[in-house]
Amino acid sequence: MIESRCGILCGSCGYKETTSCKGCTNIGKPFWGEACPVKSCCETKRLAHCGQCPDFPCDLLHQFAYDKKQGDGGKRIEQCKRWKRGE
Repeated sequence: MIESRCGILCGSCGYKETTSCKGCTNIGKPFWGEACPVKSCCETKRLAHCGQCPDFPCDLLHQFAYDKKQGDGGKRIEQCKRWKRGE
């Protein structure tokens, strides 16, 4: 089940319960700010997640995945690859 646009597994996110977040595929505005550039990009292109994009993995997704504070070392990119394969 696709939980996010960028590949984050929302079910294992600590913020899910504390903020009642339903995942970015099910909300309009993210709880963490006015907008998320990855979410906005996917929605503008009418994609369920980044793995469906012909530019995947793009610089924007790499920037998020490898961010020193909030990145996950590329796990979200690997998850998008799994979703793309139908896993």
